[in-house]
Parts: sequence; structure tokens; C-alpha cells
Amino acid sequence: MTPASKPIRRIATEEAFSIPEVAAGLREVARAPGNSLDLVLVERIYDAKVDDVQARLLPRLLDLEKERLKDMDANGVAMHLLSLTAPGVQMFDADTATELATLANDKLAAVIKRHPTRFAGLATFAPQSPKRAAVEMERAMKKLKLNGFILNSHTHNEYLDNPKYFPILEAAEDLDGCIYIHPRAPSDGMAAPFRDYGLDSAQWGYGIEVSTHAVRMMVSGVFDRFPKLKICIGHMGEAVHFWLWRLDYMNKNAQNRGSAPKTKLTPSEYFKRNFVITTSGQESHLALDFSIKALGIDNVLWAIDYPYQPSAPAVAFMDSAPVSAAEREKLYHGNAERVFHIKLE
Repeated sequence: MTPASKPIRRIATEEAFSIPEVAAGLREVARAPGNSLDLVLVERIYDAKVDDVQARLLPRLLDLEKERLKDMDANGVAMHLLSLTAPGVQMFDADTATELATLANDKLAAVIKRHPTRFAGLATFAPQSPKRAAVEMERAMKKLKLNGFILNSHTHNEYLDNPKYFPILEAAEDLDGCIYIHPRAPSDGMAAPFRDYGLDSAQWGYGIEVSTHAVRMMVSGVFDRFPKLKICIGHMGEAVHFWLWRLDYMNKNAQNRGSAPKTKLTPSEYFKRNFVITTSGQESHLALDFSIKALGIDNVLWAIDYPYQPSAPAVAFMDSAPVSAAEREKLYHGNAERVFHIKLE
């Protein structure tokens, strides 16, 4: 086989899974009283009373070694970077969340050990208990050899700019582990307008939630305290980079009038230095082209968002992207290998 005909290595970087214990816990959450906007989706997946598309997702989330591998093989996908699906353990009490995070990480590491060329993994942790979370983060990377971390945006309606979560950020920076901030439904304070028209989740609410989280981190000074911290956000960057010029301009005004802290860099400088993005669930060549021009080819990674999005269109999207062969290699696997410490086969 000549080098020109060598198959490209496709590493998909936002690929969801679950375990029975977390699924059972979320079923109980769905049946308990509550007003969290996350319950709209949690009920449909974990306590479904009708057979719809979302109700059929749970078996695919729980399956790691049968249909998933067949789907990967059928679409030429070399590897899934696995992460515990939203809302992860963040709707449980701190003790339950800590126990389930440990169990999920152990099970994830075991699957990776059985299929080291097909799977890598992001460790989950319980932000409800930041110090215990930091301990689990260290165990996950040093002992289990996982590749970074997954966080489902807000916890108890709080974000990572809150100093109570700094032990988590310190651990991630020390371990050189990228935190993938995955969406969940908007926090309680912003939830009301998203309760209509199916706006609660992927159609609109998820992007608003994560983009708000990212902007709070940039304008709060978090990255002055943790300059080497790396954050990944999906869905073509949740459109944050479209707003960078305006963020810089308006944040300068906010700093001058004292309503925002003085920071060493501008939001756009933090975004280009401390963030990478994935293409998960956003298969637009126009958006990809803008992202590469705005952020640089090294800061964009390919993803499918399996099983929420189908694999074949995601592969076709990147195969047909108007980029050079060298750029396609970076998008498909080179950047993922660097950011998430994934070893070459």
C-alpha cells in the first residue's frame, strides 16, 4: 500500500456513552419532583413512556462493544473519544455523584483496555465536591490513563468561574488534561424562554448554555489564574468565536466602568489560547471555514456526537470539506492526538 492510499485515521471526539448505574440513577431523578429544564430530556431518555427517537437512545448509549463498533467499522471511524453523556453525575447529591463518577471511570478504562486502538476516554468527576473531584481527576489520568475530562456545563446553576471550583481547574492544569465542557439544559435563572418550541436542548438551549459558560470564564479572569488550562467546546464552538470582536469591544467598556474585572488579555486572546472546538453536530462547510480562519487549523477537531447524530453524514461532511489533505489530517486526528494525548497506533 502506498502512502497516498493509506486510510485516514478518523478520531471522533464527542462520543457519548452511559453505564447502567448512572441510567438507573437518572431514572429516579426523572421520577422525583423537580423543575430543572434538564428533566425534559432526562424523562424522555431514562423514563420514557412512549417509544420515540430519544427513548431509543438509551440502548445505544449503554452499548460500547457491539453495535457501536459495527457502526464505526461501517463508516471508517478508527476511534471514539468516549465521555459519559449529559447530564453525567451532576444532578445527583455529592456522595452519589462521587461514587458514580469513580465507577464510570473504572468501567470506561476497562473498555479502553479491551479495545485500545478503538477507544480513548474522558474522565467524569463530581463538581458538587470539588476537592474529591480533584482527587478523582488525578486518579483517572495517572492510574486509569484516561485522556482528559468531561463536564456538563453548570452545576447547581454555578459555573467554573466560581472560586469554589478552582481545585478542579488547578487539577486539570497540573495534569495537562483538557476539560470538555459539554452542554446541558440552561440553568434555572435563564430557563424560562427555553421551555417552549423544543428550545430546551440541542436546537438552541445547549449552545446558549455553554457559550455563556465559556464567556464567563474568559471575562472573569479565570485564565489569568490558570493560564495553561485547556477547554474544549463542541458544536463548532457554540458560536462563541463569531462574537469575539464584539466581546473584546464591549468587555473593554465593562472593564472601564468597573462592572468587569481587569484581565491580562482580551476574550479573543483567551479563546484562541485556552480553547479548542469540535465540529460535533454542526456539519456546515461555511461554519468550518470560518472557524479555521478565526481560530487556526490547530484549534478545530472533528466529532460525530454519536449516538445523538449519525456517523455517515459526519464522515461525509469532513471527507468533502474544502481543505487541504494536510488540514484534513489535523482535523480528523492530529489535533485530537495532541490535545487529548491519544497515542498513534
